Amino acid sequence: MKNGFFRGHGLGNDYVVMDPKELTFKLTPKTIKALCDRNWGLGSDGILALVPSKRADFGLRIFNPDGSEAEKSGNGLRIFARYLHATGKTKKKHFTVDTKGGVVTITLHVDRHGDASAATVEMGQATFTPGTLPCTLDAPELIQQPISAAERNLTFTGVSVGNPHCVIFKPTGQSWTREELLTLGPALENHKLFPKRTNVQLAVPTGPKEIFILIWERGAGETQASGSSSCAAASAAVRLGLVKSPVTVKMPGGTLNIDVASDFSLTMKGPVAEVARGTLSPSFVRSLK
Repeated sequence: MKNGFFRGHGLGNDYVVMDPKELTFKLTPKTIKALCDRNWGLGSDGILALVPSKRADFGLRIFNPDGSEAEKSGNGLRIFARYLHATGKTKKKHFTVDTKGGVVTITLHVDRHGDASAATVEMGQATFTPGTLPCTLDAPELIQQPISAAERNLTFTGVSVGNPHCVIFKPTGQSWTREELLTLGPALENHKLFPKRTNVQLAVPTGPKEIFILIWERGAGETQASGSSSCAAASAAVRLGLVKSPVTVKMPGGTLNIDVASDFSLTMKGPVAEVARGTLSPSFVRSLK
């Protein structure tokens, strides 16, 4: 189907999936911004593009709404997996996907309606070294390091799960406000310590195996839920001894379950929903060219 699209969401974090071979235009920063615009386009937290791969069953490129490219997305991977199953591109329930942040393994959970309504994703291994984010701070690991942003002195833990994350905790019993996220999020995303920018999580432990996070995504802004952010925050919380694995990560959009192994390998399980399939109108396509 020429210029077709598939829309899905993971806990309110929505993506549009496209096959570039079926498009009459190229996915460039300009067209991606137009597609993701919630007033003038389809509206989306990003574009997922099916691409060839020599090292996995499928290849995936992930684009943020500002046109930049992301290495990995947990919610995006679940949506992409549902797209592959729903559109008949695979009949398998277990397969691999190649991302810029590494190859991941996905297991689909098919419900009584035949829909892949949940997925388990092996997200790779969390690392805390500056070079993996990257971060210019001179330290062996980014564990509870000082950072100043928006006229506040904070302490962060830097985590890479194939893409970069800056996790900041408040003690149990305290909470973060949306206003703090809207202030600290962009300041930390674009902080000079992170030359390729970073995702941001404002986190607080809420139980022995539970945390709550607010999320600011690099290139997207405030987000209701994020799989890679959940993995990063969960691994940071375990590393700091704030919680034990498996970790229930609660977000404004819902809950994901993250297993953090002793070597910090991460497994994420969560729901995924299909919203719509359709075709871009000829006049909209002409506006993209």
